[in-house]
Amino acid sequence: MVPLIGRHDERRVLAELVAGVRDGRSGTLVLAGEPGTGKTSLLDHVAAGSPDLRVVAIAGVEPESCLGYAALHRLLRPWLSGLDALPGPQRDALRAAFGHTADGPADRYLVGMATLTLLADASAPEPVLCVIDDAHWLDRESADALAFVARRLYAEAAGLLFATRPEPQSPVAGLPTLALGGLPGDDALSLLSASVTGHLDRTVAATVIAGTEGNPLALIELARTLRPGQLAGVVPLPAPLPVGELLETHFQQQIRPLPEDTRRFLLLVSAAPPQNPALLWRAAAELGIAAHRADPALSAGLLTSTLEFRHPLIRSAVYRGAAPADRRRVHAALADVHDPEAEADRQAWHRAQATIGLDEQVAAQLERASERARSRGGHAEQAAFLARAAELSPDPRAQAARLVAAARAQLVLGDPAAAGRMLDRAEPGLDQPVARALARQARATTAMYSGAYGAAPGLLLGAAESITGRDDALARKMMFEAMQAVLATDDQETMRDLARAVLASPAIRSAPPTYANQFLIGCATRIAGDYQAAVPIMRGALAALETDENLCEDGPPLAVISILAADDLWDDEAGRRAWDRIEAYDRRSGALGTLRATLAVGSTWELRAGRFEAAGAMQDELADLVNMLGATHGEHSQRIELLAWSGRETEARSVAARATVAHHFVRTSMAVLEISLGRYPEALEWLRPSLERDKPGAATRALHEIVEAGVRSGDHRAAKAALVRMEERAPVSGTPWGLGLLARCRALMADDEQAEELYRESVTLLGRTSVRTELARSHLVHGEWLRRRRRRADARVALRTAHDMFSRMGAVAFAERARTELAATGDRPRPSVASSPGGELTPQERQVASLAAAGATNAEIAARLFLSTSTVEYHLTRIFRKLAITSRRKLAAALVRS
Repeated sequence: MVPLIGRHDERRVLAELVAGVRDGRSGTLVLAGEPGTGKTSLLDHVAAGSPDLRVVAIAGVEPESCLGYAALHRLLRPWLSGLDALPGPQRDALRAAFGHTADGPADRYLVGMATLTLLADASAPEPVLCVIDDAHWLDRESADALAFVARRLYAEAAGLLFATRPEPQSPVAGLPTLALGGLPGDDALSLLSASVTGHLDRTVAATVIAGTEGNPLALIELARTLRPGQLAGVVPLPAPLPVGELLETHFQQQIRPLPEDTRRFLLLVSAAPPQNPALLWRAAAELGIAAHRADPALSAGLLTSTLEFRHPLIRSAVYRGAAPADRRRVHAALADVHDPEAEADRQAWHRAQATIGLDEQVAAQLERASERARSRGGHAEQAAFLARAAELSPDPRAQAARLVAAARAQLVLGDPAAAGRMLDRAEPGLDQPVARALARQARATTAMYSGAYGAAPGLLLGAAESITGRDDALARKMMFEAMQAVLATDDQETMRDLARAVLASPAIRSAPPTYANQFLIGCATRIAGDYQAAVPIMRGALAALETDENLCEDGPPLAVISILAADDLWDDEAGRRAWDRIEAYDRRSGALGTLRATLAVGSTWELRAGRFEAAGAMQDELADLVNMLGATHGEHSQRIELLAWSGRETEARSVAARATVAHHFVRTSMAVLEISLGRYPEALEWLRPSLERDKPGAATRALHEIVEAGVRSGDHRAAKAALVRMEERAPVSGTPWGLGLLARCRALMADDEQAEELYRESVTLLGRTSVRTELARSHLVHGEWLRRRRRRADARVALRTAHDMFSRMGAVAFAERARTELAATGDRPRPSVASSPGGELTPQERQVASLAAAGATNAEIAARLFLSTSTVEYHLTRIFRKLAITSRRKLAAALVRS
């Protein structure tokens, strides 16, 4: 065994990570390098040097890379007895992922949380180090779960070490990474010298090191392969040297001289599930391989005493170097010895790998396995099973249907390119209406992934119309998705065509009053021009979101539906109640993917209520969640609303400039900023598209802004158009929010005799709502109107109210506008300054502190914030120290002081 030579910097980094784990902290590191750079040696070095840690090691295996959650199951096997102690949703998700129950698909983020909780619990008695070699061969579901855990580890006394080849699309990309290249000259020479038993010529050594670029495994294997005369410089070296991509070939050359049964046994080991010796020996018996046939491979150093390969590349060399017929025989043997009940999916996969040509029986077995994979949330496994089933299908219709289903699974994984390829292959066999419709639906989703929202509504509507009368529920779902897509575009003609088609569809006449159906019908009615008829339908959608026992986040995020409906109705009360229900559902069910949208919408409601600090806390949690999921925060456009209202001009403009599409949210937020700064023509330019396109929710949000910007910039035509629309709709909705804004807009355009009464009406009506930002603005414009009529004393009252409200909120630019107006009345308020809530506490510490102050237990805080209880305890310790308190009872008062 050649000792580990060099890699001093890498060893230091690894030692620091392990020391942190010993001290109760957590750490993650990815060793990324080409084959042979020493990743496995470093992992072995760390494991051997950590006897006081519980080290659990696994390696990704190429033949298992399509079996969902297979690697995660192997990693967590020592702790699965603790499953029952997990929080209910986490426990159920992990059981579903491992096929222990058939309760429905496992949410992949909940599986990640369950894994985190298991590791955190396991590390309580002793620190834990998980070592994952060949991470590039992990199945997609396991890799996603482990990457999730790696991003959430904080204070659990647990470490994760990955070794992988450099792959930009790897699930562990973005984690702390240490790149490994070849060894530097002196270390490479030391390693080569240690690997050679005879004389090593200096010139030969330099040639070998240069030819291998210091690749450690290449150096070691060349030292074993080259003849003593070649190493001594007596016999010329082979040209080119057998290195680089030829390492697998080199191992194959070592395997070739072995006896036939030994080679077959090595092939069996390469294809069999790791760490399952009983199954391995049953398969060996099936193939007629005696146990002693493993001895030559053990003697050659290809296998360890535990029947594992000495290096992961040997596994690849064995499997890839085998003849296809030999691989099929081995897979057939493995299929025969798997339990048809407990291991039906593995059996199906091995049977498929053992089959050549067409075989409907095997294809059907794979299709059934794909359904079980889907029920576990194993969408990558589902796609792989269906793609292989399609290859084996003798019937073109069955083949096409399986390819479409595989494409839909790829879309769930977020791989539209793979989905598109499968749909192309399916096209010739699509002669059934439902199959064609599902393919069109998948095409539409593929288009939306690439940003081509304009193509999606037509595809989805065509698909829906083709199956109306055959599957009305699916047709309505497709129309709902079409509405979602068209609302993301600026295509008015398509939006109107879709609305007419929805209202005329026979599938709509039989629609039950679910939130999705009512939102679809309400939007279509509203787009068709009948706002009055749309109001009760949209109210029904909000009521259903508040009360429906069958909420399900399987389409557009529910929070987005709720705020579009609430904004179009100016109904803050119903909108907030619906949001409260959705947030509780998302947290309880662990729907972390849609919780992103839910937090963004919640931030808007907090902002409207004047609670800018709470809005900022939700934005901070959203950013933390995005990081935890390994996603990108895009253009951070959701934060622009808070930036605009807070008067943070430079940051808001930076976000707007980075936005690839200036959608209505960005436009309206920037208009608020411009209005707060008194730049009314600029505000109106941001708002004009909303007036022209009149999309549900988006246009309503902008109408009162257009009136103010139009009046102040002298564009009375735009102001009048927006006011007319408000006068048609606000009375129909009849909410204090809508009527209060209408009164203010009328006052801005009214004669002096009418204006004051309208301003007072606006203040009274908005005072009945939770929308404190708009109440403060009504006080502000009323005060400005009073000052211009030289009623200074009255103006001061309104302006002081506005200034105080804006200052308390943190709406700096609006507060400054009120201060300037007050100064013109002879009052001298202090200049407004940006607030900096939170003292020394980090955003996450403030979240933990707020929940603890409200009486939540550590376990409840951990479940709500998707942390481990150890991390919550760690945060509370720091919070107590920062706030100079010793008890939870003092938290509430300390938070107010901070």
